[in-house]
Amino acid sequence: MRISISTGALFYLVCYFAAVTLAAEHKDRFDGPAELPRVQAQSSIADTPAPGQMLDVHEGEDLQKVIDKSRCGDVIRLQAGATFRGSFHLPSKPCDDSHWIILRTSAPDSGLPPEGTRISPCYAGVAALPGRPDFHCPHVSKEMAKIEFDSNGDSGPILFESGANHYRLLGLEITRGKPQFHMRHLMAPEDVGRTAHHLVFDRLWVHGTAGDETKDGLHLSGTTYVAVVDSYFSDFHCIVRHGTCTDAQAVNGGTGDVPGGPYKIENNFLEASGENIMFGGGPGTATPADIEIRRNHLFKPLQWKPGSADFIGAFTGDPYLVKNLFELKNAQRVLLEGNILENSWGGFSQAGFAILLLPANQGGKCPSCKVTDVTIRYNRIAHVAGVFDIATPVSRREEAASSGGERFSIHDLLVDDIAAEAYKGFGVFAVITSNTPRVHDIRIDHVTAFPERALISVLSRNGKIDSFSVTNNILRAGTRQITTAGGGRENCTLPRDTPMDTLNNCFSNVTFTHNLIIGGSKAWPPGNLLLTDQASAGIVDLQAGQMGDYRLCKAPGEGVCTKASAALGAGTDGKNLGVDLPGLQTAIAGVE
Repeated sequence: MRISISTGALFYLVCYFAAVTLAAEHKDRFDGPAELPRVQAQSSIADTPAPGQMLDVHEGEDLQKVIDKSRCGDVIRLQAGATFRGSFHLPSKPCDDSHWIILRTSAPDSGLPPEGTRISPCYAGVAALPGRPDFHCPHVSKEMAKIEFDSNGDSGPILFESGANHYRLLGLEITRGKPQFHMRHLMAPEDVGRTAHHLVFDRLWVHGTAGDETKDGLHLSGTTYVAVVDSYFSDFHCIVRHGTCTDAQAVNGGTGDVPGGPYKIENNFLEASGENIMFGGGPGTATPADIEIRRNHLFKPLQWKPGSADFIGAFTGDPYLVKNLFELKNAQRVLLEGNILENSWGGFSQAGFAILLLPANQGGKCPSCKVTDVTIRYNRIAHVAGVFDIATPVSRREEAASSGGERFSIHDLLVDDIAAEAYKGFGVFAVITSNTPRVHDIRIDHVTAFPERALISVLSRNGKIDSFSVTNNILRAGTRQITTAGGGRENCTLPRDTPMDTLNNCFSNVTFTHNLIIGGSKAWPPGNLLLTDQASAGIVDLQAGQMGDYRLCKAPGEGVCTKASAALGAGTDGKNLGVDLPGLQTAIAGVE
């Protein structure tokens, strides 16, 4: 049989299949309005072959000399349990993807957690750290080799020389030795403007010292194709009043004039008093891109919180300067997925937010800085004074504006214990502040969160925020519901301050529907389910200040339920309102 197809029909079929293919590619590349990272830094052992010689280094021997004479493909093995003191430079060598240099402990692979499993200080002989989660140590032993910075320099002990490339660090403890001395970076490019690429940091314990001021663990500015995996970062903090720094981070970057990224930060414990992870916040002309941050535990010990029964501060007697858990001031195509973000409080220069999306022309020296295409999904956040601060900040007169913030996709989050008084902040889910240029394209979908004082606070004095979507969520309205974030009579929230008026006055192309709002007492947009109290939300066991059982009741008698939840299957997509709880549990399994 012969089948004939007309030219018109053939053209239609070609267009149809092209459209289907394009739609599939779009789905893979985008999450809502935000474009996902385009490329990934590879980090597996198989991706970093080292077929050369084994070079053994024992305690007391010259490690730098061995590094200098090593060839691409060599493995440098440092004596397990030994300490190597000094500042060590990783030089540029003509390496490639088939010939890496691996700097590692001499302990066998069987002495370390398997690849893909997070290491902890117990592999350096430390059974526990006060105030931190349990390590779940199988046994305490000194399998790591220690590299310790012991001088008065600014940064070290690991510095990347210009052009350093194809290095993997594995199974090492990297720290400082001299007490009561300010340090900046434990691992960083040697000088501002230097570049390094293809670096993997694998199963390391990177830490400052308790009571001292160590600004950060790993500084990424000037680097490309970098992965930080299965590692433990602790004791990075700046000291209030008598310290010399104001921002401490476990991992940071996003400044300078050379491209940054792709970056992969996966399955780490990351602790710092300022921002546990931060990109931007300094002078620069380039924006780092393609940043994947997955399955990390971002944590601040509550014993750093003044007023805590077990409070421990710096050697000066002062507390540490606490800011936020995750902050972007200059970054593009960022994915924050499957993480646990825990403990953030105000009282210093910040107000205890978990996440800041804040494109900033810091000091007037980064007008090209921007925060665009950010996807935040399947994360659990707990014990904070606020969840999101999304803003283009007001610039000083002598400064130009930043390049702005746009395309934020926020979905499938579970946020517990948002408390103003306990954590010294606003008790709000999101503060949105729009100046010049205006933020736009924000999507909040399938979130379960219970802010204490306000669901959303808004400040915009130069026009409406375009494309704002809030759908399919379970949210507490808070005592102030949707309200002003200040700004006086010029703010968009005036003359009336009801949720309906604020949304209409402050946003264009706004979608606010199919949300379950607990405690909503003012005028809300139609299409939302308003309930008077949490008990009627149909959640199995909601415990204020604790992680409860957030399953939706399917029948009376489950937990505290008297009837099935109205949120079941009530989404615009036919799914349950609120977080995709099974998806979240899968994403964060084993993270804590």
